[in-house]
Amino acid sequence: MKLNNIEQVYLVGIGGIGMSGLARYFKHLGCVVCGYDKTSTPLTKQLVKEGIQVTYEDNIDTIPVNFYKPNKGTLIIYTPAIPHYAEILSFFREKGFEPKKRSEVLGIISKDLITIAVAGTHGKTTTSSMIAHILKSSGIDCSAFLGGIATNYNTNVLFGKSKVVVIEADEYDRSFLTLHPDVAIITSMDADHLDIYGDHERLKESFQLFASQLKIGGRLIYHKGLPIHSGDTYGINTFADAIGDNIRIENGAFWFNFNNGKETINNIQLGIAGIHNIDNAVAAIQAALYLKVKPDAIHKALTSFRGVKRRFEYVVKTDKHIYIDDYAHHPEELRACISSIKQLYPGKKLTTVFQPHLFTRTRDFVDGFADVLDMSDELLLMDIYPARELPIEGVNADMILSRMDLANKRLCSKQECIDIVRMEKPELLLTVGAGDIDQLVEPLKLALQHVQ
Repeated sequence: MKLNNIEQVYLVGIGGIGMSGLARYFKHLGCVVCGYDKTSTPLTKQLVKEGIQVTYEDNIDTIPVNFYKPNKGTLIIYTPAIPHYAEILSFFREKGFEPKKRSEVLGIISKDLITIAVAGTHGKTTTSSMIAHILKSSGIDCSAFLGGIATNYNTNVLFGKSKVVVIEADEYDRSFLTLHPDVAIITSMDADHLDIYGDHERLKESFQLFASQLKIGGRLIYHKGLPIHSGDTYGINTFADAIGDNIRIENGAFWFNFNNGKETINNIQLGIAGIHNIDNAVAAIQAALYLKVKPDAIHKALTSFRGVKRRFEYVVKTDKHIYIDDYAHHPEELRACISSIKQLYPGKKLTTVFQPHLFTRTRDFVDGFADVLDMSDELLLMDIYPARELPIEGVNADMILSRMDLANKRLCSKQECIDIVRMEKPELLLTVGAGDIDQLVEPLKLALQHVQ
């Protein structure tokens, strides 16, 4: 497939964060772009404002007639999150189209570019966004496909004039195996997506295969302790090829030093909070140095980096109330988030609102969720967000509650969460999860600030 032949693109699952990035990319190239998703969200509404047609009904009658016959100028893209039996997807296959996965298209886009690919079960969105920001700020006008909305740019896709592209490499459905990067980063390999991989060993094998797909002369950066045996290690307060140390909190901001044996960058003020984000920053610095970015430019860029929407994002930050929203949906992500909050605000009572994501993930990691949520002072637990899954008998949010030691815990609907926050006015509030809990952010902000 040659990209310069593409004139029109239909995306099945256009509302996903990765799919919407591709929609914006092809719109930027001047293509006619439209697509389907099952629900309307702020992101799909924004796509419509940008001139992209979106339908919310899985019905072939909603497909524009110019997409009825296959030709070299038409591209159909789908996400594995869409069921294979979806009517629109089935229609395209029956008509003789060859729908391509989002990951395949990213592989084609990046094939002839200098590609920095960031993989990991957590940390990849922030790390890839950091790298893109460092490059943009230092004069390397890169493109980027990100798994979140970068706050500095208010988008998930960046367009650049250089031959450099930053890609968030997704392990779900082994998608990242379509990439052959010049620089690869692996942040973590925690057990996840076991509905796809079956067990942790197969997940690790997939990451190891990704690591082996570097272009000739390519560089691999991976977190210290991962089961990989070549490349540069990184970490914080540890023995690694690239390290972050002298970590401290001053006036609510995180500071650290970087050293990789060749370059030392001292007194870096990170523009976002969280000790886990210093880990991410060390990897981003090492990648930027490979691309010959000057240490002073890296130092300045990390201070001006404003993070990613729903990644340790401050919703309210006043003398009376702190409200943070985060996308974490795996026990280790939750642990990193809650630990950082506890470090920043050691004297405050933490109220956590958590929405489990997927029945299989809840089943597989129920004990881990219970353990880490016990770090809260109060828990408001929502029902499981099913996403692409059907219910599993016996798997529900109560499984988590029953394994917790925390006394102040309860199962709540969305409205009950809003009512509790309006009544209790918690001084330190965290909403966390990957489902539709983001719909609670604005109502909870208003409830917290509501004067009775």
